[in-house]
Amino acid sequence: MGTRDPRIDAYITKSAPFAQPILEHIRTVVHEACPAVAETIKWGFPHFDYHGMMCSTASFKAHCALTFWLGRQVHGEELSDDMREQAMGQFGRITSVKDLPNKTTLKKYIKKAMALNDAGVKRSRPAAKKGAAVKPVVVPPELAAALARNAGAKAAFEASSPSHRREYCEWIAEAKRMETKTKRAEQAIAMIAEGKARNWKYGA
Repeated sequence: MGTRDPRIDAYITKSAPFAQPILEHIRTVVHEACPAVAETIKWGFPHFDYHGMMCSTASFKAHCALTFWLGRQVHGEELSDDMREQAMGQFGRITSVKDLPNKTTLKKYIKKAMALNDAGVKRSRPAAKKGAAVKPVVVPPELAAALARNAGAKAAFEASSPSHRREYCEWIAEAKRMETKTKRAEQAIAMIAEGKARNWKYGA
């Protein structure tokens, strides 16, 4: 049998009214698909573990997010890059239950994530396009220090796509003055903690 964590009940209760049915729906579907799931709170938001980290959900001011730890192995290329870029996780900015895959599809993802964890599969990085050089994401020290002080933002940053992270890093690194770098790092942390891409204002 799985376990339920009362801290997740409290998290849902404290979330915005629009977010509560989304979080409850995800929680219900996860338990239906994976009866042995273990609930917990990591980095300040709900996680669902099965032989290791499986998936997590989070609520922000205007949207929710759903993240599978082995996201690319679970979905392959089924989800668009545009959706991945909009917010933390693989499903973009979730503002209602209708933004999620239907229950059958969501259960398929969960069962695939379970099978991957059973097989001991590790998290993979997206493959580079043929002939293209992979440009590493270099985190500026100002942002690294700020992330170290905010576990939730750090988790959201690490769960986002490489291009999402690169936008923040380059924005901070291109500043000439140390004061500007520090200010941008603080602004970045606030947006990252809400699951936003740097240019979220220009998205859907």
